[in-house]
Amino acid sequence: MSQQQPLKSPTAASAAARQTVVIKVGTSSICDEATQRPRLSVLAGLVETIVDLRAAGHRVVLVTSGAIGVGMRAVGEPARPKKLARLQALAGIGQSQLMTQYHTLFHPFGVPLAQVLLSRGDVADRTRYLNACNTLRELLDMDVVPIVNENDAVSVAEIKFGDNDTLSAVVARMVAAQWLFLMTDVDALYTDNPRTNPDAKPVRVVDDLHALRSQVSVASAGSAIGTGGMVTKLVAAELATAAGCTVTILLSTKPESIAQAMSEPTDAVTVGTRFLARPNAMPDKKWWVRHGLRSAGTVVIDAGARAALAHRASLFPAGVVGVTGNFSAQQAVDIVALEDPELRGDAARAAVARGDAKTVPVAKGIATYSAVELRQITGKRSAEIETILGYVESDSVVERGSIILADA
Repeated sequence: MSQQQPLKSPTAASAAARQTVVIKVGTSSICDEATQRPRLSVLAGLVETIVDLRAAGHRVVLVTSGAIGVGMRAVGEPARPKKLARLQALAGIGQSQLMTQYHTLFHPFGVPLAQVLLSRGDVADRTRYLNACNTLRELLDMDVVPIVNENDAVSVAEIKFGDNDTLSAVVARMVAAQWLFLMTDVDALYTDNPRTNPDAKPVRVVDDLHALRSQVSVASAGSAIGTGGMVTKLVAAELATAAGCTVTILLSTKPESIAQAMSEPTDAVTVGTRFLARPNAMPDKKWWVRHGLRSAGTVVIDAGARAALAHRASLFPAGVVGVTGNFSAQQAVDIVALEDPELRGDAARAAVARGDAKTVPVAKGIATYSAVELRQITGKRSAEIETILGYVESDSVVERGSIILADA
């Protein structure tokens, strides 16, 4: 670690220059893959980088993996176990030790830290999501560095983010970050695996993720002790850029390159791979519906309803021809339309029931009624809802304000 310097005042940066930065480090970046020992040189460099960013006036959130890896070393576990309860136990053991490491490294610089453990359940519930947003933003306002990890000790497969790349993108949205840095074991995204193909070229700037997927090979798995890979980083980039956040993939052993990446103009990027933020960021609630919620079922609609949704209308029961899944009211659902525009009414419902109706994805939204209720009012006029159910929650089955079109 270099010689300690006193923390500079954040007033050195103008209000316009002050930005919120989220940095994500994976298990393989901070733990040795073979021994699970902490990579102290990497951690020390990361801490000094965060101190420097704060001295320049920026606000920083650190999203860290590593609890399971640290827990494995603490109890002498030779390989990452497959049993869920064992993984949860190791996460519980390792998380406290991981935070102790961070406190030890940040303490000489006088940087206050806060541990924030999140699960997908915290994001899936709108109230809990907003509370988490408020907590993270308040911590930043207090000049604290939040250290975020998934709550692996209680999360189960069905409600996990899956990897901290995705979690970091969610956190970037929650704090309205301008930058998300995904620190990994390669210095950039390449056209192919640079370890096996000497002709692979680095990709410096990406403004079209869909086009990129057809041009590069990202078939790489995570490490032996981690869960991420390049594919998960592209997913994270898609989520964060939709929220108006610029995403950069950088080499984890050179955290000092973060400041360089932030200073380089888009037409002169020399470090990492930069994914450009979408110019029109998706509003928070729509982003939350599309990316924060997992769909609990599917609603199948006819061509007439599809046309109405394209004109920003609500979805009414008359246009519904099928329902799959067992979702509750206020859960997210995928909305798909029949591919055949002539297939409507009883014929459409029969085709959906047989399972031979071809569909195309149209939208995602929050159901006003449960699957059980919706099956009873499918194809009916809104005026008939009360007669059939005995009550009316809404005239629509998915309200316009929660509908996110697939091509939005």
